[in-house]
Amino acid sequence: MKIQLSDHFTYKKLLRFTLPSIVMMIFTSIYGVVDGLFVSNFVGKTAFSAVNFIMPFLMILGAAGFMFGTGGGALIAKTLGEGKRTEANRLFSLIVYVSLACGCLLTILGFIVIRPLAAALGAAGQLLEDSVLYGQVSLLAVPAFILQYEFQCLFAVAEKPTLGLSVTVADGVTNMVLDAIFVGGLDWGIAGAAAATALSQCVGGILPLVYFARPNDSLLRLGRTAYEGRLLGKACLNGASELMSNLSMSLVNMLYNVQLLRYAGEDGIAAYGVLMYVSLVFQAVFIGYSVGAAPIVSFQYGAQNRGELRGLRKKSFLLIAVFSGLMFAASYGLAGPLSFVFAGYDQALYGMTVHAFYLFAVSFLFSGYAIFGSAFFTALNDGPVSAAISFLRTLVFQVIAILALPLVWELDGIWLATAAAEVLAAAVTAGFLYGKRKKYHY
Repeated sequence: MKIQLSDHFTYKKLLRFTLPSIVMMIFTSIYGVVDGLFVSNFVGKTAFSAVNFIMPFLMILGAAGFMFGTGGGALIAKTLGEGKRTEANRLFSLIVYVSLACGCLLTILGFIVIRPLAAALGAAGQLLEDSVLYGQVSLLAVPAFILQYEFQCLFAVAEKPTLGLSVTVADGVTNMVLDAIFVGGLDWGIAGAAAATALSQCVGGILPLVYFARPNDSLLRLGRTAYEGRLLGKACLNGASELMSNLSMSLVNMLYNVQLLRYAGEDGIAAYGVLMYVSLVFQAVFIGYSVGAAPIVSFQYGAQNRGELRGLRKKSFLLIAVFSGLMFAASYGLAGPLSFVFAGYDQALYGMTVHAFYLFAVSFLFSGYAIFGSAFFTALNDGPVSAAISFLRTLVFQVIAILALPLVWELDGIWLATAAAEVLAAAVTAGFLYGKRKKYHY
């Protein structure tokens, strides 16, 4: 039976509705992991370090997709909750068209700045050349990359989370197969890995574009629209938290790379890359749940159903707590095997990665609260609070920790920095939830 945004959500129904989004985000993260796995084992440690070195820059460009997807999605769902379907579709079309144009502009900008930026961050020699090569090939797919992120959010708004999962599986399988062909079979090296990723992003961005442009049975369809600066600005402001989160994480990852080059050299960047791959998969659970639950929150808020809103808040944070405990336990059990898969060919790198894993794992106990808290306020169309949580979590607390903790614990301080930032972010989220309870009646 089809689940609608207007339904009453029990734990079972909430998990059923959000599960496709969770699996979608996990699968997206896993095929990124496969990319790194092929590069590490078939091309080498320097190439693997190069992918992790330039990836934050590419993620900055793709972050616009999350801004349009989450901010626009919340506004579209709220509009649907108010019974204004025609207006919701005009807004949906405007957001998709504008994001596509932004992608084209960002591609051009990326080609201009990628080499000087990589050099300024400390890359030199083969690390610099590999970073630029991987980045330039990947830049060709930035418009599709932005659409891919955007539609991952909007499929849930359209009441089609399962279709969104199918598209994600399709682009993930495309990436894995092409990695095996380009890197493992044809020996195209790091350029082959970038080409595999770029082509898979085209699948994830263009297939939904075709679906929504044609007659369909979802709540949304692309069509004629008109430029409405006020609504577009509201959507962007509302999605500023997700934009800030992705921009900040990418900037912080660059800072991590600079610090790791200083304290541990290329081995440190490679070890951090493994942590980031695992972190992406684990945090994809929180992000996927938030993406899936946000349209429900927005719809119920638009419909002024306060009882349902309170139930969603309580159920969601209990589920986040369960997910957090399971991830912490899994990270300890999988530290050795996962480190071996990526770094088993180098004993020193393997030992460093396992040790880092144990320290970094503490962050999984706390990260979900701020991730969902930020998405919750985005769904309530309270962009400033959502942005404040994301800004503090992904930038301010991270920068302070990554600069201060190594002064005391050196390399271990770098591995503990994320956990320290997540603890502070969870506390800030709790404060905002308490302070805003009377305004939104959740």
